[in-house]
Amino acid sequence: MRRILCYHATTVARSCDITGKSTQIGGRYSNRTRATQFNPTGKVRRKANLQRRRLYVPELGKTVIIDVSVKGLKTIKKNGAFAALKKVGVI
Repeated sequence: MRRILCYHATTVARSCDITGKSTQIGGRYSNRTRATQFNPTGKVRRKANLQRRRLYVPELGKTVIIDVSVKGLKTIKKNGAFAALKKVGVI
């Protein structure tokens, strides 16, 4: 049986499973634009540096696939995969 995703499940912004980082909305200004009276700049969406990684967790004896930012990978390297995933409630 094939599972059909609803509209909202496919449009949710991707975020890091460890740190919770997601997209941020900010302005796009250059120094030249700041100096002029007319500012024709809009908003820009800055995406987090997300990677899809397969992590082997020896305590569970299985592989887990997570979307994680590079800062989250450094956290996993420091604390270990099981401790980092348990702290955020993924496991």
